[in-house]
Amino acid sequence: MYIVAIAWLYVAVLMAVAEATGPQGSVLGALVTLVLYGLLPLAIVLYVMGAPARRRALRAREQAASVAGNTPDAGGQPAAGAVPSVGKEP
Repeated sequence: MYIVAIAWLYVAVLMAVAEATGPQGSVLGALVTLVLYGLLPLAIVLYVMGAPARRRALRAREQAASVAGNTPDAGGQPAAGAVPSVGKEP
């Protein structure tokens, strides 16, 4: 996936250089070309393509947190259970 991103950015940089060095080109036009043809689309595609990896990482963190809640504390004692509710006696 990253090889495609690198190639896309390479082409966008070359387009920006061609824009800046052309007889009718300008540096401002080169910056706009780089941002609109290179950086912005690349950021969107990488964000969308990275969604499954972020989802897997979130699930792994949640699972690790749930497992860590059931482990003994530093004193070797098991974690305390739920606190019983307080109500009126019959």
